[in-house]
Formats: sequence, structure tokens, C-alpha cells
Amino acid sequence: MKYFKNVDSLEDLRKQYKELLKKFHPDNPGGSTEATQEINTEYDKLFKTLKDKHDTHKTGKEHNRDNTSYEDMKYSFDEDAKLREILNKVIHYTDITIEIIGQWIWLSGNTYSHRQDLKEIGFRFACKQKTWYWHSETFRKKSNKTLSMSEKRNFYGSTEVRPVQHVFEA
Repeated sequence: MKYFKNVDSLEDLRKQYKELLKKFHPDNPGGSTEATQEINTEYDKLFKTLKDKHDTHKTGKEHNRDNTSYEDMKYSFDEDAKLREILNKVIHYTDITIEIIGQWIWLSGNTYSHRQDLKEIGFRFACKQKTWYWHSETFRKKSNKTLSMSEKRNFYGSTEVRPVQHVFEA
């Protein structure tokens, strides 16, 4: 592998993918479409390998592909592809903070100027948290329980993605 190193789990893979995307995205200095395509190709191959490894190590009841629990669906290639597609659409905003909690993308910071774009992409505004969020239909909230952002981070895990700032030399 040219870009991914020492990947032992899907969580490692996703973490490295986010870092590589920040560095090599075409909208960032030093990034290119070719590098991003190569990263995506490597990601797809590693994802399938690691998913197969995860499926063969499942214990207990037989694995049901129709099971839509969070634990099973977080290894879905289709769901992962949706998450990556949306992440690619917002990674170039340099004045916002991108946080991935489970399979949800949360945006905070100076989002006001981007609100129309975010709505078009499919983001919604969470008034209580004062942040924008996106999730696929599979990961729709199913209970009436309200969790704070720190509770969400603790339960699902969290990764903050900061877009690369464009630096111009005089």
C-alpha cells in the first residue's frame, strides 16, 4: 500500500483515511485528484479485506446481513461510502470544525455563511447543540432519549477532522 500503513482495524482505516484526505484532497495545497483517487482505491480494498476479517471473527449467533444494529451496520461498505462522499463535500471549508461521531458528521464553528450549501448537501441544524449534522437513513435516531454531545462522543467514539488551512506566502 502506498498511502495506508499498519492498518489493523476499520477504525484505524477510517482514521488514516480522514488524515490522508486532509492532506491530499484536491482543494488543499499539494493535493490532487489523482492522489485522492488512489487513496480511495486503496481504502476500498482495505475496507473489504478488514470487513471480511471482521465477519469471519464474529461469534455467537450466525451473522445476519439484514441486521441493522449499529454494531453490524458500522461495517457496511455502502454506509461507509455515503459517509465518505459527504465528508468530501465539506472538507474544503476551512472555517468550520468537522467531527465524526459514530456514523454522523457534525459541523461547528463559522457555519453561518455556509448554511445554504449545507442544507443542499443534506445537513440539518441541531438547535440545542448549535451545530449542523448529517447521517444516512440507516443511522436515524430511534429513541426519544436526548444525549449531550459528550455522551454521544463517549458512546459512539469521536474523531475531529480539521481542514487544512490555505497558507499564502507574500
